Amino acid sequence: MFTSKSRQKSYAVPKRRDIEFLRGESVFLWISPMKGVKCFKKRGKLSLRFIGPFNILEKVGQVAYLLALPPAFSIVHNFFHVSMLRKYVSDSTHVLSYDALELAPDLSYDEQPVQILNKKDKVPQNNTISLVKVLWKNTNVEEATLRVRV
Repeated sequence: MFTSKSRQKSYAVPKRRDIEFLRGESVFLWISPMKGVKCFKKRGKLSLRFIGPFNILEKVGQVAYLLALPPAFSIVHNFFHVSMLRKYVSDSTHVLSYDALELAPDLSYDEQPVQILNKKDKVPQNNTISLVKVLWKNTNVEEATLRVRV
């Protein structure tokens, strides 16, 4: 009996890692997609596994942490085990730059063409179709769309 217990311990102990977070650090929160529970928006195969980042308010006990969750998650308690947290490493690519949009009351905006990037004519059978790649206001060159003129 003791040999099997020591063998299992020898497998488990090298994988164990002691993680400790400091107050004010940012962490991602692991969410499990439980069936029927939809408090973190989407659920299912393509849903997010980690959400955040959230700031740590304080350490509670040996392995629990109190997180600063937004008001949208008020139905979820804000104490989490250390195994549900992953350290957030800040990265400049995570910061998105955006231009202010002028929104209509129905939350739509007016797209305006800025420049024609490319033109091409296709001739399937007997008619000619013009393909035009258009750069729109408030988009990047990578997001330019292809418009068809008949």
